[in-house]
Amino acid sequence: MIPIKFLDVAIIGDEDLVNGLRLAGVSRYFVIENSHNIGADIRKALTSLISEPDIGIVVIQEEYVEYVEDLMAQVKQTARTTPVVIEVPSKYGTKYGDVTEYYKAYIRKFIGFDVAI
Repeated sequence: MIPIKFLDVAIIGDEDLVNGLRLAGVSRYFVIENSHNIGADIRKALTSLISEPDIGIVVIQEEYVEYVEDLMAQVKQTARTTPVVIEVPSKYGTKYGDVTEYYKAYIRKFIGFDVAI
């Protein structure tokens, strides 16, 4: 198992999200263009990233999750602790009514207790 400090963060998103996180230092990414085969592009990107042992976190734009729900469930059900797949909203907003509560529930499910900041 690779130590956590050596794991990478990867992004699957549109050009704006990817460029913003690249400025923050993320070097592993897939830019998804709006095309007729967007579902296949997203599926290929996520499949590639979850098979790499040095990826610790995969950040995916939340509107892309509908194309890969089965892969997301597969990642969550495996005994592996990595990669953690995190959905982030796009520049157009989120599909969740209360984003704070969604992420609190996600953290609670993932680590087993609440985190207060």
